[in-house]
Amino acid sequence: MNRKRSITLELTLLFAITSTVVLMTLGFVISSTVEKHFEEQDMEVLTAKMMLTRHTFEKFELPSDRPQIARVLNDALVGHQGLDLIVYDAKGETIFSTPNATFPKELVMSGAANHPKKPFIWQSGEQSYRGIADEVSIGTDPGVKVIVATSMDIMHHLAYMQSFVQTLWLFVAIAAAFSGLLGWAAVRRGLQPLRAMRDQAQVVTAQQLNRRVKVDSVPVELEELAQSLNDMLARLEEAFERLSDFSSDIAHELRTPVSNLMTETQVSLTRMRSADEYRSVLESNAEELDHMTRMISDMLLLAKSENSLTASSCTLITLAQEIKALFDYYDAVAEDKGLRLILEGDAIVNADRSMLRRAIGNVMSNAIRHSAPNASINVCISQGTDWVSMRIENTGDFIPEEYLERIFDRFFRVDTARQRRDGTGLGLAIAKSIVSAHGGSISAASSTTITAFTIKLPRVSTMQ
Repeated sequence: MNRKRSITLELTLLFAITSTVVLMTLGFVISSTVEKHFEEQDMEVLTAKMMLTRHTFEKFELPSDRPQIARVLNDALVGHQGLDLIVYDAKGETIFSTPNATFPKELVMSGAANHPKKPFIWQSGEQSYRGIADEVSIGTDPGVKVIVATSMDIMHHLAYMQSFVQTLWLFVAIAAAFSGLLGWAAVRRGLQPLRAMRDQAQVVTAQQLNRRVKVDSVPVELEELAQSLNDMLARLEEAFERLSDFSSDIAHELRTPVSNLMTETQVSLTRMRSADEYRSVLESNAEELDHMTRMISDMLLLAKSENSLTASSCTLITLAQEIKALFDYYDAVAEDKGLRLILEGDAIVNADRSMLRRAIGNVMSNAIRHSAPNASINVCISQGTDWVSMRIENTGDFIPEEYLERIFDRFFRVDTARQRRDGTGLGLAIAKSIVSAHGGSISAASSTTITAFTIKLPRVSTMQ
C-alpha cells in the first residue's frame, strides 16, 4: 500500500536541504577565505625574508664574506620564532642554515627552479612547514648564484583551522536543523488556510449545502481553489434542490391517478355489479395506468437526457426534413383545429436524430395544443456565426413573465385547472434537457398574442 504524500514533510525537507546546501557553501567559502588569508600572511613574511636574504648576498662575496653573511642573517631572524632559513651553493652544499632546520633538499631544488615561485608544504615528524625557494645572485657577478629557502612552522595555523572548521561545520549542522524546524513551522502556518478550508467544507451536509468557503479570507494562491469549491457546492445544491423538487412533484403527480385507481376499485367492490359496469371501471383504470406509464417513460427519458445519456449516436441532420416529417405527424391534429403549419429556412446540425425529433416534437405539440383555432404555427430556421436557430411561433394566450422563467420546470403548468390527462407536464423539461445535452439552449418569449420558443444548436463547423 502506497503511503500518502505529505506536503508539510516535502516542503520541510526541501527547505532544510536548501538551507543546508546554502550554509555548507557559505561555510566552505569562509573556511577557504580564512585559509587563504593565513597563506597570504605566511607568504608576506617568507617573501620579506627572501628579499632580505637577496639584498644581503648582493653586498657580499663568497667565500670571503661567509662569516659576515651568517651574522647578518642571524640578526635578521632574531625575534622570528619558527622561521627557518637555509642556503645551498651551486654544488648543493649547505652554506648557511638555522638551527634545527629541516628542509627536504629535493623539494627546495625543484621549488627554486619553478617560475613563478609557489610555496610548498611538507611535514617533518609532527610539524608542518610552508616554504619558498629561489636562486639568488652573489655580489656583482650575476653568474654566481646560491639556492635560498625560507620556511615557517604552520602548525598553529593548521590547529586553528582545524578547530575553526569543526566549529563552523557544527554551526552549519545546528543551523540546518534549526532551519528545518523553522521551515516546518512556516509550512504549517502557510498551510493553515487549507486546514481552514477543510474545516469549512466538513460542515457542509445534504441539509446545509448553502454553506460556502469564505473566498475573501484565503490567500491569493487559494482563491481559485476556494471559488471552484464554491462553484461545485452551488452545482450540488442546485442538483439536490432539483432532486428534492422532482421527488415531491412525482409524489404529487402520481397521487391523483393512484387515488383514482383506488377509489374506483374500492367503489366497484362494494357490491356485485354487471359486466358493463366492471368493464367501465377497467377502462377507466386502463386510462389512469396509461397516463402513469407515459409519465414514468418521460421521467426515465428526462433522467437520461439530463445525464447526457441520450445523444450517443449523432449524425448530420437536415432540420427542414425533420420538421416536415413532424408536420406530417401532427397534420391530423392541426387540421382538426384549422391550423396551418408553415416552415421557413433550413440548416444542418450534428445531433441524435430520434432525440432531437423528440425535443422539437414536444415544443411543436405544446404549440399546437395551446394555439388559437384557425391560426398558424410558424417554424423559422436561421443560421448565425456559431449557432443554428429554430423559432416555433403560435398564436395563443399570453404567458406572464414570471411563468416564462418556470415553463421548462418539471410538471409545471401555466393553466393549473387544465386536466392532467392533457399531458404529463414533462414535455418542455425533456426538450430542454435534450437540447442542453447537444450543447444548445432553449428559451421562451410571449407577447399579447404570440408565443415563441427558440431552440439554438451549435453549427456543424463548431462541433467538428
